[in-house]
Amino acid sequence: MMQTIINYNAIDKAVVKQRPYPFFGSDNAFSPASHAELLKNFPKITSGGSFPLDAITTTAVFNQLVEEIKSDQFRHIIEKKFSVDLKDKPLVITARGFSRQKDGRIHKDSKTKLITILLYINDGWDYKEGRLRILKSDNLNDYETEFASSIGQMIAFKVTDNCWHGYQSYEGQRQSLQINYLVEEKYTKHHVYRHKLSAFFKKNI
Repeated sequence: MMQTIINYNAIDKAVVKQRPYPFFGSDNAFSPASHAELLKNFPKITSGGSFPLDAITTTAVFNQLVEEIKSDQFRHIIEKKFSVDLKDKPLVITARGFSRQKDGRIHKDSKTKLITILLYINDGWDYKEGRLRILKSDNLNDYETEFASSIGQMIAFKVTDNCWHGYQSYEGQRQSLQINYLVEEKYTKHHVYRHKLSAFFKKNI
């Protein structure tokens, strides 16, 4: 078992910006000592779409990261950042490994979600494409800031009526975890089933 993977102190120090909607980014969300093992142990996903964790093959290192994400310590930081109570809110984690040309389209997250968190696990990111943009409107070029997809980059935002985000079209490996705190338990099965169905069809085409 590795030492703690998540750099809780760095996340705690990240500044939440309120415009265009509440969000923050941290580019060192993982302890530097964990980078090599995380890159080595991220699940092998070579097709597009989101995959629930029980639909992919994982390792002990990856599972440790998941458990840290599920921890009270992680949740408490997110609660404090966004002034929300997430204690009894269901948590859903999905993985992505490959970006298609059609991915990254501008969208707002569903109101079934309270908080969205993205954690990237890629060995550097020198491309101008594939950088998530926090948008001021439904225009990809009207953005507040953008984030690279390199390892340790974390982006979190509160789901609001104007939480537009997206990235310039990129095709290739782009590994990430998406973490969502949901409004109610009733949405969990729907969310997981939708991703399972997506993963099933991706594996069979």
